[in-house]
Amino acid sequence: MMAILTFLRRNVPGIVALGLILSLFYAVRLPSAPAAEKEDLARPYGFTPMNISLPGGYRQQTVRRVNKDYKNIDAWISSVGAGIAMNDLDGDGLSNDLCVTDPRIDQVVVTPTPGAGARRYAPFALSPGALPMSDTMAPMGCAPGDFNEDGRMDLLVYLWGRTPILHLARPDAKTLNAASYTATELVPGAPGAGKTYAGPQWNSNAVAVDDFDGDGHVDIYLGNYFPHGPVLDDKANWGVEMNRSLSKAHNGGEDYFFRFTGTRKSGAKGEPAAVSFQKIDDVLPKDVSKGWVLASGANDLDGDQLPELYIAQDHGKDALLYNRSTPGRIAFSPVHGKRTPGLPKSKRIGADSFKGMGIDFTDFDHDGLYDMFVSNITTTFGIQESNFQFIATAKDQRDLQRQLRSGGAPWKDESTGLGTAWAGWCWDVKMADFANTGDPAIAQTTGFVKGEVNRWPQLQELAASNDMVVENPRWWPHVKAGDDIAGSQKLHFFVKGDKGRYEDVAEQLGMGIPVPTRGIAIGDSDGDGRLDMAVARQWDEPVYYHNQAPTPGGFLGLRLTREGSAATAQAGALAAPGTPAVGTQVTVTMPGGRKQLARVDGGSGHSGKRSNEVHFGLGSGFTGPVQVHLRWRDQAGQVREQDLQLTPGWHSLSLGSQAKEK
Repeated sequence: MMAILTFLRRNVPGIVALGLILSLFYAVRLPSAPAAEKEDLARPYGFTPMNISLPGGYRQQTVRRVNKDYKNIDAWISSVGAGIAMNDLDGDGLSNDLCVTDPRIDQVVVTPTPGAGARRYAPFALSPGALPMSDTMAPMGCAPGDFNEDGRMDLLVYLWGRTPILHLARPDAKTLNAASYTATELVPGAPGAGKTYAGPQWNSNAVAVDDFDGDGHVDIYLGNYFPHGPVLDDKANWGVEMNRSLSKAHNGGEDYFFRFTGTRKSGAKGEPAAVSFQKIDDVLPKDVSKGWVLASGANDLDGDQLPELYIAQDHGKDALLYNRSTPGRIAFSPVHGKRTPGLPKSKRIGADSFKGMGIDFTDFDHDGLYDMFVSNITTTFGIQESNFQFIATAKDQRDLQRQLRSGGAPWKDESTGLGTAWAGWCWDVKMADFANTGDPAIAQTTGFVKGEVNRWPQLQELAASNDMVVENPRWWPHVKAGDDIAGSQKLHFFVKGDKGRYEDVAEQLGMGIPVPTRGIAIGDSDGDGRLDMAVARQWDEPVYYHNQAPTPGGFLGLRLTREGSAATAQAGALAAPGTPAVGTQVTVTMPGGRKQLARVDGGSGHSGKRSNEVHFGLGSGFTGPVQVHLRWRDQAGQVREQDLQLTPGWHSLSLGSQAKEK
């Protein structure tokens, strides 16, 4: 007995430490429901993975060539750029076209969704035409939109190493191919044709498209990551740096807004109408504008038909910006969550120190107010932060507006209790009702760098470093080809259980592949009322998930376009699907008062862009009609509202002074 007591006394520190480790393990480990419960939760859903066709003939790479100062972290620098968008690009009435940003070939590819209609045209890469380019540039994402308001879908491509490019759809196109678009500069006064590119070396990672000033025309927010400079110039050893802090860095690239200022018809036969945007660089406070942006989302949260903007910043301090704009003037003010006893600072909107990577909006609790989901780095015993599942706490929309106007942000993070706090090294997130149950699921991409050599220990050392050293890339741990950080993490698919807690059922649905994923695109590609999903993978093939939910509930789908914008083109050419009524808010009220909210999303998130359709799941057994409230701005900037009774299924509505079914 004495020997045992002596042993215990001598080893008290170790025993206490072991107990602390075990208690922390059980406190922060990923909670999980029993396998049988997960099988039950997964049963309403069903997806068939399908290959996405891509063009051949391009040189493949596994990491990018980077500035010499970044040579020892070239895999880290190469960890973004896989993007995907889903939309109707050819005017056939279906969101069955993909715009894929593929870092393996550093090209932006337009390709049909797999399955029926996959042979409509051959996949092709967008061409910059006569615009100056170089091998020190790489595309980061593609956002579809009708930027010149001719009823045809254009493509906005944002890059590292140059300013963005607008690919305007040609009115004389007879099919989709590289010649169907005319490339033009977004930034006024950019270098002309035939010259070596000498413009700003922006390093852009996020866009949000919406009518920010309320004049009836869409504007563009562009978020930059690295400071402007030669990140991808492997002949340079100057002009680059890393974040000045891991939790409050304000030395990233400047952010910009582009305000729509008009269009003009082209005099050349077959050329699209030209469009002009005014670049505005003083909208945001410097500590917001100079953050390290990885995602952004625009949505009208308070009902004034002016979209708020959420900016997800890597290395801390996301920003929710309240919209105070007037026609011709874009203006925002940051809002902040209230500090209350027991609430960690980093759980407050506008004050967090986490690594913001993705943002999306939905109404989780059906109270008629938008909630938000923000992706962060949440790897247990890696970098243990948490996602944010922000639930609105305002009494109603009027109370929400009052608090936002006074600088408050009435949302509370409920991710821990709801089961979504810890998911891995997280990126894009999209919420949608994939089985038409009446409740949205949460799809989320994860993973960082895939390889064979575990670099987590070195990364954890960096996380404990002094802010004074992290700005210099020479102090960063080597992360090169073959190194691994969170490389085997998997796509997540959270669904709501009977007790309100969310469970990840990606494994049960065959979606749990250990490959780093990035962008998520969502749309109904075949018109059957079941939303399909496409996922971009970093340094791997993208994948398309065809929705084959076995017993889906009823649905309401809306294709909302500007009045007079849809047209049948000249004989033999592609039809114009119409200008999406971006920013239109739709409220569905079910029997008993249960509400669902959605909007025409112009392009929000990390590197994935959903289609412009609005979709609601109505649950099983519901036959309608559906009570629908629409709120939009017409092209003169006037706010319009209308109540409708619509039968379940797809409807196409034209929005002018009134909503009219086409």
